Amino acid sequence: MLNIIKAGFFTTLQDQGRFLFRNMGVPVSGVMDTMAVSKINALLENDDNDAVLEITMTGPVLSFEEPTFIALGGAEMAVFLNDLPIRNYRVYQIKKGDVLSYGKLENGIRNYLGVKGGFTTEPILGSRSFYKPVTQHNSVKDHTSLPYGICKDFKPKITELKVDASIIEAKVLKVYKGPEFQQLHPNQLEQLFYTEFSVAKENNRMAYQVNETIEGYQVSMLTSATLPGTVQLTPAGKLIILMKDGQTTGGYPRILQLSDEAIAVLSQKKSGDHFTFKLI
Repeated sequence: MLNIIKAGFFTTLQDQGRFLFRNMGVPVSGVMDTMAVSKINALLENDDNDAVLEITMTGPVLSFEEPTFIALGGAEMAVFLNDLPIRNYRVYQIKKGDVLSYGKLENGIRNYLGVKGGFTTEPILGSRSFYKPVTQHNSVKDHTSLPYGICKDFKPKITELKVDASIIEAKVLKVYKGPEFQQLHPNQLEQLFYTEFSVAKENNRMAYQVNETIEGYQVSMLTSATLPGTVQLTPAGKLIILMKDGQTTGGYPRILQLSDEAIAVLSQKKSGDHFTFKLI
């Protein structure tokens, strides 16, 4: 078991998500930064869908009841194993009673903790990802625990990855044309691709809003399917970028669709961070 001594600001359990229930209104959920988590699970030689902890802004204090191996990735944060600093994208051996604690956030906003074999909570609708009300809680709580398998002997093929920190700092979001893209007129297109947008304070796992506006969209449309990464344009010219816990349908025009890479890049942005769109 992993004991949650202090949960941190917003720490959740996530895998790649639940994909077969969107017709019932259930969001995909899953990890926001798939690029980071894929590297962590690869280092640990896990399945890509093995569950990890997603740690947002302020990290937890954790103690391990059983031996295992861990790897971290995503946002750069000060992390300590028994008071000794450890770093991202490196495999560390864990002994019974070891304590992992988080300090200052340095770059990005979401860090990930993976264990050998993944966390082994009971899947709900085919996924371990937290999403209330599908799951009992929307984040881990103080003085609770998460199960994982015991692992005493593991010789990883690769013990460390050199990952360019510029991934966290990237400012270009690669996007595809959305279903209503063709209905935008030239002035809207110019504003969309030549404006440097900044993340508004309204940003979370459901959606990111931006501070800047473009010319609005006044034509009504039927409620239609949306996906993580769908960019909606409101009549007032606000852009709403749906994320992993975003609703499955919406009534605003879907003008762009973020690539998987762009979702990961945006997921590491905090309020005030800047980005631009690039059509691919």
